[in-house]
Amino acid sequence: MSKHYGIAIACVGLSIFVVCDFTGCDRLTISRHAQLVQDADGKSAQGDFARAINLYEAALDDSPRCAEIHYKLALLYDDKMNDPLNALHHFKRYLALSPNGSHANDVKNSIKRDEVAVLTILSGDSVVPRAEAARLRNENLNLHKELEARSATFRSASDKSRARDIKPGKTASAKSGGRTYIVQSGDTLASISRKFYKSSARWEKILNANKESIHNPENLKVGQSLIIP
Repeated sequence: MSKHYGIAIACVGLSIFVVCDFTGCDRLTISRHAQLVQDADGKSAQGDFARAINLYEAALDDSPRCAEIHYKLALLYDDKMNDPLNALHHFKRYLALSPNGSHANDVKNSIKRDEVAVLTILSGDSVVPRAEAARLRNENLNLHKELEARSATFRSASDKSRARDIKPGKTASAKSGGRTYIVQSGDTLASISRKFYKSSARWEKILNANKESIHNPENLKVGQSLIIP
C-alpha cells in the first residue's frame, strides 16, 4: 500500500514539475518577444533604422500579435529606407493577420501607392510578371486621372474663392492659415501626411496645397518648403 502511495506522489510531483517547466518556457518566450520589440522601438527612435528592422524581424512569428510589428516594419521600409517592395510585403502581412485592424485603411492606401512605386522601379525587370505589370500600369493611369480631376476641381474652387475674397490693390498670401514643413531626406508625401495627420491618406491634400512647387510627387526636393493645410 505504501509502495503504491509513494509512486502516486512521485507522479504528481513530476506532473507539477513538467507544468511549471512549460509555463516557465512560455513566460520566457513572451518576455523575449516583448524585449525584442522594446529594443527595436528604441533603435527606431534613435534613428538606427537598420538595427530596428533586424530586431523587429527577429520578433516575428505567425501569430496575430505580430500584425503591429509588420506595420512598423512596413513604415520603416516605406518612409525611412525608400524600399517599397519590402514595405508591400509587410503591409500585406499586416492585413493577413489583422484584416480589420486599426491601421487597415491606411495600409490599403499604402499598398496601392507602393504597387505603383514598385512598377515604376521594376517595370523593365522580369521580377514583375507581365500580367501584374499591366494591372499596376492601368491602376497607375486611373490614379493619375483621378488626381488630375481632383486638382482641376480644387483649382477652380480656389480661383473662385480668391476672386471673391481678394479686394482690388491687395494680394492673398499662399501660406495664410497653413503650417510649413521643410522636406527632409527620405520624405514622401505619404510619410509627411502620416507625420501631421496620423494617416498617409491625406497626401493628396498636401499635394494640392503645393501644386505650384511640386513638379514630381514621387521626387520631393530636400530643403523644399511645403505648406501643410
